[in-house]
Amino acid sequence: MKRRKLSDDVRLRLEEMIRDEIYPEGSHLPSERDLMELFDVGRPSIREALFSLERMGLVRIHTGERPRVTRPTMRDMMSALAGTANLLLDQPSGVEHFEQAREFLEVSVAHHAARHATPDQIAALEAALEDNERAIPRARAFAITDVAFHRVLTEIPGNPIFVAMHEAIVDWMINRRTLPSAAEQGNRQSFAGHQRIVDAIRRREPEAAADAMRDHLEHAQRRFNQKRTTQQEETT
Repeated sequence: MKRRKLSDDVRLRLEEMIRDEIYPEGSHLPSERDLMELFDVGRPSIREALFSLERMGLVRIHTGERPRVTRPTMRDMMSALAGTANLLLDQPSGVEHFEQAREFLEVSVAHHAARHATPDQIAALEAALEDNERAIPRARAFAITDVAFHRVLTEIPGNPIFVAMHEAIVDWMINRRTLPSAAEQGNRQSFAGHQRIVDAIRRREPEAAADAMRDHLEHAQRRFNQKRTTQQEETT
C-alpha cells in the first residue's frame, strides 16, 4: 500500500479543524512554527499542506502574514481542475468533448430561461445583447461582450455551479485559441445567433431557445474549425 505523505496528514487534520470551526472563517491559522510543533513535522510538510488548502479555497496565503481561513467558492473548485482540464484537452477529441459539455450546459440553460426568466433577468440579457451589438466592429470588444452575454444567460437559473462551470470551460477553451480576429461579418452572424436566443426567451418558447443556442454554438465551432484549417494550410 502507498504510504500517505506527512503533508497529507497535516492537510486533512487542518481541513477537519476548519470544518469544525476550531479555526472559523476569517480567523488566522497558527504560524508555521506553531504548526510544526502542533503536528510534529518539518516546515516543508506544513507549507505543502497549506498550499493544498489554498488550492481548495480554504485559506488565503499572503507573504509575511499567517494564513487566513476563507470559504471555498465554486470558482475555487473549478480552478483546482484547471491542470487536469488542460491534460484532457490535449487528448484526442479533448476539445470536442469540452465543446459538447458547454453545449449541453448552455442549451439547457436557454431552455430553462425561456420558461423561468424574470422580467429583470430578461432586461439584463437584453442589455448584454445591446453591448454585444455595439461591439460588432471591434474584434476584441466583441469577444469580451460575447462571453459576457453567455455569462448573463448562465446566471439566470441562480445556480453558482452552472456559472462556475461556464466560466471554467470558456477560460479553458479560450486558452486554446488565438486572439480574436474575426471579420465584422462573422461578428454580425454571431450577434444574430444571440438575438435569436433572446427573441425565443422573450416569446417564452423553450424549444426554440434551445434550438437557437445549439445552432449558435455549432456555427461558432464550425467557424473556428474552418479558421484553424486555413491557418494550418497557410503554414504548410
